[in-house]
Amino acid sequence: MIEKLSTRAGFAAGAAVCAALLGFAYYLQYAKGLDPCPLCYVQRWFFYALMGVFIVGAVHAPRKGGALAYGVLAALVASGGAAAASRQVWLQHLPADKVPQCGPDIFFMMKNFPLGETLMKLVQGTGECAKVDWTFLGLSIAGWTLIWFVAFAIYALWLGVRQMRSASAAAAAASL
Repeated sequence: MIEKLSTRAGFAAGAAVCAALLGFAYYLQYAKGLDPCPLCYVQRWFFYALMGVFIVGAVHAPRKGGALAYGVLAALVASGGAAAASRQVWLQHLPADKVPQCGPDIFFMMKNFPLGETLMKLVQGTGECAKVDWTFLGLSIAGWTLIWFVAFAIYALWLGVRQMRSASAAAAAASL
């Protein structure tokens, strides 16, 4: 069944899962009152970027090398998201005396700090990034986000590589 998945459907499925995860993040924020920390915003941006790559890949429906290029690009974006999620998971596991101080919220930083300083604070995270407000099966939101980004990186590479392999198999069969 999964081998018969078209490249277009594969990229569209990735975009749909990204949209669902972002929808759940907004549900937690607006329905459950969990305010995102700076690293949460960074991870959301990576989900948006990943969804964008998947959407373009679905619309383009590339063959051979194009599918591999989209797969590698999506895997790179997912790796960036995994790095941000890893940073937050690390902050969440620091001893209380090692957690950085809480800083201003992202909107204050964007309005009052230079862009470079704001981006640095976003990537480094603050004390509020170390707070765990929600868990499922023992993992925080950041832990689940890390798992999803790793899964997306593997899935994206699989989409690209399988298209290359199926094209090679079709060419070998045609030459017989």
